Amino acid sequence: MAIITKTFSTPVGEMIAGATDAGICLLDFKWRKMMPAIQRRVTSGLREAFEEGQHSLIDQVQQELQEYFDGKRKAFSVPLQTAGSDFQKSVWDSLLRIPFGRTVTYLHQAKVYGDEKAIRAVATANGMNCIAIIIPCHRVIGADGSLTGYAGGLTAKRWLLEHERKHAGLELQTSLF
Repeated sequence: MAIITKTFSTPVGEMIAGATDAGICLLDFKWRKMMPAIQRRVTSGLREAFEEGQHSLIDQVQQELQEYFDGKRKAFSVPLQTAGSDFQKSVWDSLLRIPFGRTVTYLHQAKVYGDEKAIRAVATANGMNCIAIIIPCHRVIGADGSLTGYAGGLTAKRWLLEHERKHAGLELQTSLF
């Protein structure tokens, strides 16, 4: 068995999706600087190689993303298969609890993890997230409300946050989850 991949365009740039029968294991910006390291982590963690092709879960994720970009979807139902350390997985799980249209700070996320001193480790784990948009690391901002690093670039992060705010009927604000 292999990790089936497909590249496609979105309003925030060209993305690559990867799927196994267990779930989506990759949904990231194709030109991301860290892509080779991420692909090594995913293939090593899942013990499978990448192979371009067709997969029903990639069709599903493309459909759900289109609904998201059309403002008709706020939550995703496609199954996920994350590849990372237990710490990374716990940080990514906490990202899934940030409501659509809301943001939190890295400090808040570290407190949710249970250790506010782990703020840098939490930020690093966010940066290693390779299932963009669905695991919404774009919803984490700096303590001063500034947009901080994002794999897809700050323009994409701003676009995603404004898109969600518009479709959630909210002002862009920091909130707790």
